Amino acid sequence: MHATSITSAAQSHLPVAPPARRDLQVEEVRLIGATMAFARDQEIFGEGEPANHVYKVVRGAVRCFRVLVDGRRQISDFYLPGDLFGVEAGLEHRASAEALMDTVLVVARRSALFDEGDGGATARRLWRRAVADLQRSQDHVLTLGHRVPSERVVSFLLDLAARMGDAEALELPMSRRDIADYLAVAIETVSRVLTQLQVSGLIKLQGSRSIHLCKPRALAELCE
Repeated sequence: MHATSITSAAQSHLPVAPPARRDLQVEEVRLIGATMAFARDQEIFGEGEPANHVYKVVRGAVRCFRVLVDGRRQISDFYLPGDLFGVEAGLEHRASAEALMDTVLVVARRSALFDEGDGGATARRLWRRAVADLQRSQDHVLTLGHRVPSERVVSFLLDLAARMGDAEALELPMSRRDIADYLAVAIETVSRVLTQLQVSGLIKLQGSRSIHLCKPRALAELCE
């Protein structure tokens, strides 16, 4: 992991606003660690590397992915401001992580999470967050297995809008190639579905990364 350290570990107890859509039973986990900056496409950690740290997004966004045996990339998740990632059941990372854009993270030693003398409260909050993330991953697997490509794209837009706290306006931190690799479809499919949604008056494309959801309820009905 190579990045620019912004503050020392002693100075980086940063409050981070959580995404708007949050399970009410999942408490905010506050990390004490070094604040580090990563440039766009810079690796944060690699698959198989020791999972010695836990990460929290302060600013920017992160993608986690694995490269399949045939060379294709499968993105497993995107992380936005307030999200934690890098939490592993084992001692090694099962996927790689890269910054989607210029990104700032709080990086905490994994061992420190269990050495705070708080009676295990931090560990319990971290566990509940990990369970919530697992549930979201399971929902994503169901999406891939039971929805046609157009429904996958629509579901992705609605989920991202909820996570970013705005039901209508989206500023995509990821490219269409990233979206395609997350939804297991071709990039041409993503572009075609977005064009069809715009022609139908359901969304309005404003540049390559800005999307206005004109009719969120109608979009949701497409996924029912």
